[in-house]
Amino acid sequence: MSYTDKLKNVSVLGAAGKMGSGILLLTALEMVNQSLKPENKGKTFVLNAIDISNEALNGLIQYVRAQAKKTAEKQIVMLRKAYADRADLVENADIITQYENDVVAVIKPTTRIEAAYDSTLICEVVSENPDLKVKLFNQIEANNKLSPWYFTNTSSIPIKELDEKANLDGRVMGVHFYNPPAIQKLVELIKAEKTLPELESFSHEYVKNLRKIIVPSADVAGFIGNGHYMRDTRFGIEMVDRLSKEMPLHEAILAVDTITREYLVRPMGIFQLDDYVGIDVVQYIMKVMKDRNIDNKLQSDLLDKMVDAGVKGGQNSDGSQKDGFFQYEKGKPAAVLNPDNMEYVDVATIKDKVKAYLDAKTDTMPRWKDLLRDKKKADKLKVWFADLKADQSTGAQLAIEYMQKSKEIGLGLVNDGVAATNEDVNTVLETGFFHVCGPINDFV
Repeated sequence: MSYTDKLKNVSVLGAAGKMGSGILLLTALEMVNQSLKPENKGKTFVLNAIDISNEALNGLIQYVRAQAKKTAEKQIVMLRKAYADRADLVENADIITQYENDVVAVIKPTTRIEAAYDSTLICEVVSENPDLKVKLFNQIEANNKLSPWYFTNTSSIPIKELDEKANLDGRVMGVHFYNPPAIQKLVELIKAEKTLPELESFSHEYVKNLRKIIVPSADVAGFIGNGHYMRDTRFGIEMVDRLSKEMPLHEAILAVDTITREYLVRPMGIFQLDDYVGIDVVQYIMKVMKDRNIDNKLQSDLLDKMVDAGVKGGQNSDGSQKDGFFQYEKGKPAAVLNPDNMEYVDVATIKDKVKAYLDAKTDTMPRWKDLLRDKKKADKLKVWFADLKADQSTGAQLAIEYMQKSKEIGLGLVNDGVAATNEDVNTVLETGFFHVCGPINDFV
């Protein structure tokens, strides 16, 4: 079966979720782009958007239409050529509207999993729960006679485990998009021991057509991205524990978050990132990795205490940030959690004290936004980290220690065969986490 034929009937499980909506959008765009090619004229494409909420599915269609319009506006020259045989489409606005309609037309929203029984490709984007994933796979397998291929968007669960438990005989591939899929350029591709070569080839073509950056990962729980991130978080918590002997716990949290954001020139501090991902999600992924003997240190009493108290972070339905390590106002941390009493302390009341402890050289610190697209960022970072090494202040020394640990974690992923090269680790951190430089570098 050709690439295009395999795309003719696709189902997305969890299509209305945060990740599922993006993957559904990208797939719909790819289907329509394929349908506009001369060799595919007349072919019908069906994309089943399967989710448990009709309300969410209605919102999904509105989202897809809006994004399709933006895509069409950026690709109007290409679309003029694609619709050249349509005499009724003269103005750009007509072409843009037609493309919107074509994208929405391929999508069939439904709350019934039975729609997947006629699909040749299943994109699974449900919660990070292996039992749920296997249950859905088994149900489809029992009713779909087409021996469908499966993409699973898991960020931590070994593909081999899903393959074996669902008896898929190699018809599953890990296709790990980063959040949000429509914007994030990185996709980790993970094949299991028995993954079919033709499925692996198809997944590469599919992701490449979506204009994503592909990084292959070995089939080890956590893969490259979470393999680094979970250990990075764990080290941050260990540093907090150490600093809490010199200052209150909430001040230690703010100090480490400041180090990882400002000194290491990252878009978010490590604990703000945990809030964004979800404290409970971080806790769960650590457990997935620990339970599979990846790293016995991947557990945190602090995270457990927060989740037990209902402090989980993550996002509200409108995209706003829920409280976690920090309490947020207009998307920015305004108060920091004191885990001793689970109350928040206004950042403004302790910010100067923490900066004084770190002895922060705020005037000379490079800014993440300034460096992100700076062609000379490598040279500027070399100077910055050289200055940090020479700086004997507490903040500088803690930052160098953190950077060295981050590098150690990255090299460990390569040495353990999770990542094929140092560059693969750097690409994941730079592209998936928006770091201005990967952890394996000559700066430290």
